[in-house]
Amino acid sequence: MDNASPLQNLPTGLSVAGQGDIFAGLLNSIAVTGRSAPQGDVEGAMAQACRVLAGTRSSGNAIYIVGNGGSASIASHIANDFVNGAQLRAITLHDSSVLTCMANDYGYENGYARQVKVMGRPGDVLLAISSSGNSKNIHNSVYAARDAGIAVFTLSGFSDDNPLRGMGDLNIWVQSCDYGMVEIAHLFILHNWADRLRIQRQAEMRGDAMPVQAQVATPKVAEMSP
Repeated sequence: MDNASPLQNLPTGLSVAGQGDIFAGLLNSIAVTGRSAPQGDVEGAMAQACRVLAGTRSSGNAIYIVGNGGSASIASHIANDFVNGAQLRAITLHDSSVLTCMANDYGYENGYARQVKVMGRPGDVLLAISSSGNSKNIHNSVYAARDAGIAVFTLSGFSDDNPLRGMGDLNIWVQSCDYGMVEIAHLFILHNWADRLRIQRQAEMRGDAMPVQAQVATPKVAEMSP
């Protein structure tokens, strides 16, 4: 008699090794587009993102991070690492009191946009995270950032023609329709930025030669356009 738990007889794709293989393939399928993105060059895009984010530190600008549900959790998580390790002014916009006030007064689809409009300044950066790329409130936050002269980075997944993927100065798209995989990939990418920026900051504080990411000031939106 087989007394094994159903959880011990998982399909290969759901085993730790199977999921690891899927995730590794997913990272290799990441695509980058956008006004400032080196087309098809993922590593070049990662370095470009770090140059822009490092520029906000030297200029005193802020990084605003928005998302819904799991993406909001990712925003909170990475804000910790940006602030504590990389010493960036990273701010999430989903404080419950503020967001519900904005939603009540201006509609949920404008909850983030209203905050970006009020607080955003040229030289800031908006990180817009949406697994599907279809969230209207995220789209509207990007429009508000554009109006304020703020650079925009997007992270999305699912359909390769989702609206968010075409809205940023730099867009990172994950080729998966699995929420868990897309969210983990987004957090992986953001952690990679945080780690690079933390190491660069530590080098600065030791007086070591700075990596290239720290040697370029934050581009204005107009300068990031082709």
